[in-house]
Amino acid sequence: MRLMPSNRWVRAAAFLLLLAAAAAALAHPEDEFCVPGEDSLDPALCQALAELDNAERIASGAILDAAGQPRGFWSTFGLYVGIGVGHILPAGLDHILFVLALFLSSTRIRALVIQISTFTVAHTATLGLTAAGVISPPASIVEPLIAASIAFVAVENLFLKDMPRWRPLIVFGFGLVHGMGFAGFFGELGLPPDQFWSGLLGFNVGVEIGQLSVVAVAFVVALLVRRALASTDRQSWYRKGIVVPASLLIALTGLWWAADRTMAALV
Repeated sequence: MRLMPSNRWVRAAAFLLLLAAAAAALAHPEDEFCVPGEDSLDPALCQALAELDNAERIASGAILDAAGQPRGFWSTFGLYVGIGVGHILPAGLDHILFVLALFLSSTRIRALVIQISTFTVAHTATLGLTAAGVISPPASIVEPLIAASIAFVAVENLFLKDMPRWRPLIVFGFGLVHGMGFAGFFGELGLPPDQFWSGLLGFNVGVEIGQLSVVAVAFVVALLVRRALASTDRQSWYRKGIVVPASLLIALTGLWWAADRTMAALV
């Protein structure tokens, strides 16, 4: 079997190192919960809050439009679709890495659809329950668990070449945790009661659009990489040159975040 040229490995390693540096720079315990007044806030999340507070003018118990009139169901829905998308792209790096880890573990479309669908159902359930106040998980527990879920799935990718039968159950459990994280940010927006459900639905749709965008981009990139591989055994080289090193990087990032967020919660 012909070996991949060494310079290709060098370029891949350089790319992974740059990605690792970017992930480390963007990682901090406040990714999920934006608390005004702290220097380490995620600028994208805080910008969304600022725009909602200023441009949309929350007043008199309702979110007002540019004309000063209370927004209707679809207007509020559309507003929160944009906020939900922004929470994933570009603000939700941890959620992006989790979705990418699921993508890397799927050698068939069916396996990918099962995992993404399971994740969607789970995080939608806890997003609604947490946002409605039915459950109130502490951020000090949710944030490290989200990071740990990223590391767990990525580590599995290193040892398993295809989606194991138990993976959908694990993804469902992790989806429940991620939904609590989404709700942590959503709760900061302070929706009036009569606009709560339209905002919640819009936010959830926006999150899904963001996640599916990540999957679509990853699919196109993976397709181009497979076609560019000179080796006749493309599947084998795709795993050795892309899946394994990328999963390793995601695993290390998740472990770092888990340790960092755990220490921050204990201080």
